[in-house]
Amino acid sequence: MSVEVEPMDELLEFRQIDAYGSNRHISAVLPALSAAIGHAMPTAIHPDPEAARAALGFPETDSAVIVLVDGLGFWNLAMRAGHAPYLRGLMNQERNAAPIATCIPSTTPIVMGAFGTGTCPGMTGMTGFTQRNEQTGGVGQLISFAGAPDPEDLQRQPTVFERLVEVGVRVTSVGLPKFAHSALTRAALRGPEYQGSRHEELRVRAALKAAARPGITYYYLDDVDKAGHHYGPFSEQWATALENADGQLQALRRGLKPGTLMVVVADHGMVEVDFDKQIDIANRDELTHEVALVAGEPRMTMLYAEEGADVDAMARRWREELGDCARVFTRDEAIEDGLYGNVETRIRPLIGDVVVCARDNVTIVDSRTQSEGAMGLKGVHGSLTHLEREIPCLIDVA
Repeated sequence: MSVEVEPMDELLEFRQIDAYGSNRHISAVLPALSAAIGHAMPTAIHPDPEAARAALGFPETDSAVIVLVDGLGFWNLAMRAGHAPYLRGLMNQERNAAPIATCIPSTTPIVMGAFGTGTCPGMTGMTGFTQRNEQTGGVGQLISFAGAPDPEDLQRQPTVFERLVEVGVRVTSVGLPKFAHSALTRAALRGPEYQGSRHEELRVRAALKAAARPGITYYYLDDVDKAGHHYGPFSEQWATALENADGQLQALRRGLKPGTLMVVVADHGMVEVDFDKQIDIANRDELTHEVALVAGEPRMTMLYAEEGADVDAMARRWREELGDCARVFTRDEAIEDGLYGNVETRIRPLIGDVVVCARDNVTIVDSRTQSEGAMGLKGVHGSLTHLEREIPCLIDVA
């Protein structure tokens, strides 16, 4: 069978907001994988890892490899599958033919937090690519954590990896050396032994050596995401990055010992920017009125109100000005609608007073604080569309 790609106007529609407890969700993947290797790790929102394993279709095994390809949305892959023979073959299998859901916002640090802990943004405290730092009153960024709290202080949920290590399970993480002790790794993926190399062949070799023993091996690829941001997800550069990722995955699969489970997932998909639809709020007084801080990102913007501001009035202004270009929530509405899952009391103030989810391929920027480079990215993500929120979960067994 082959995946039938939906028309672009349908892919750019908002998808129904999945409950974070759904077993076909990125937050369920590591709890399910822990059950598959016989060391089930329940979490606050996934209390039954065995049910998650069954829902995702993971077979039982003693060794599993989980690969996360940054930026490889289900529909982005389906549209360019001709460049990825290995992934195309997996996608065309019935068990892999439907996507699973990712987080809201559908962006890397937020997804990594939920993926690594098996929980949700309302519990990890990672709610936007940038978000208010309650300690300083400024805006912090959650990739490098520049301007943000200490990673372990912000994200206090134990990771599935560190819990497995505590009970004696081998967990190995393989990637670029710069990610070994990065702030995002410390926040979301802490626990494993890290094997880093700048050379693809050596990374594959390290993963294969690790996977020869019982346990879990985590393998991360970031080139597809980088190409998408800079050149767009329909560019030749994106296709080349996909071809390279597919080649690494083929090499990894060929070297696995028989019976090893390999699962390929992603953190989000990507939308191509239409710069004619870009909204620069710096030129719109009605949109900046009573806004103290702007955070989030171009596809899902968070507004923090000035002290004493009427938040409901602010949300109404944004709805009136943006019309069909976005869906606008107050913080309370966003939480009630389940955008962040279960929200702990300490996390509530980190979420914007107003949350703006861009529709279609609209982007919302602020030239007062953002660079031309940031505003000029050709591929973006973060909002609620099928393109951004539906990701692959491709299963293979050596």
